[in-house]
Amino acid sequence: MDETNIDASYRVTADELRQFIERYERLEMEKKDIAEQQKEVMAEAKGRGYDTKVMRKVIALRKRDKDDIAEEEAVLEMYKEALGMQ
Repeated sequence: MDETNIDASYRVTADELRQFIERYERLEMEKKDIAEQQKEVMAEAKGRGYDTKVMRKVIALRKRDKDDIAEEEAVLEMYKEALGMQ
């Protein structure tokens, strides 16, 4: 491989690398915009009297498997009962 081919290969690789980095940076900006929109939704809900801490818990629960939630709640109830918290 002569020096011209090496330079051409490096240039293509550098261009491709730059494209990956720029795509990632655009996604980071989109993620930041989405996070800001989520904050606005929670601020609006809070302004309407909703408990946003509880809302976040509900959102987290909706992402989980129902069987996992049921098992965790059963263990929690058992622990509370053992500690006389019922």
